[in-house]
Amino acid sequence: MTKPMRIDFVSDVSCPWCVIGLGGLEAALARVGDLVDATITLQPFELNPHMPAEGQNIGEHVREKYGATPEQSARNRDHIRARAAEVGVTIATTPESRIYNTFDAHRLLHWAGLEGRQLPLKHLLFEAYFTRGENPGDPEVLVAAAERAGLDPVAARDVLASGRFADDIRALEAQWYEAGVSSVPTVIINETYVISGGHPADAFERALRKIAAEI
Repeated sequence: MTKPMRIDFVSDVSCPWCVIGLGGLEAALARVGDLVDATITLQPFELNPHMPAEGQNIGEHVREKYGATPEQSARNRDHIRARAAEVGVTIATTPESRIYNTFDAHRLLHWAGLEGRQLPLKHLLFEAYFTRGENPGDPEVLVAAAERAGLDPVAARDVLASGRFADDIRALEAQWYEAGVSSVPTVIINETYVISGGHPADAFERALRKIAAEI
């Protein structure tokens, strides 16, 4: 019997492990087939809510935030690059890449959810940032991604210019923080089961089958 699952995927556009986790989750859902009828809703989380518009050098940022040496950062990038390749995503970040503010990207994703195009936009924003090194806070980058996702670019530009959904995003971020989400990606299934981290498809598949057997 097919089991309905509401899947809240809490993530940030500039989080590489979110790329890996979303790819693993989607691959796992494809594997379980008719066992699960899943609805994925992307939920906002800002890793760096106070990041200025111009962003910050990624090496400098990682050193300040995590205390990582350049050598550690290079090893982490290599590991992330390999894991992302497993889900078909090219991560091309270098020591000269930058971290940017993602608040407007979350506003646009919220709107895209209302239009039924949230997941395609998320994937295109991941590609814009991680593969092409574009700024996910730049309105031109966001509008271009929206158009490629099948959304009206004029409407997308209006959303960004008007400040719409800002209160919604802040409220959702507060909601997930109060629920105990402190790192991403975090996957919440049927508001009950929590899976944290960017797991491979095998791990997500095991979890989905186990949860389906319990509900």
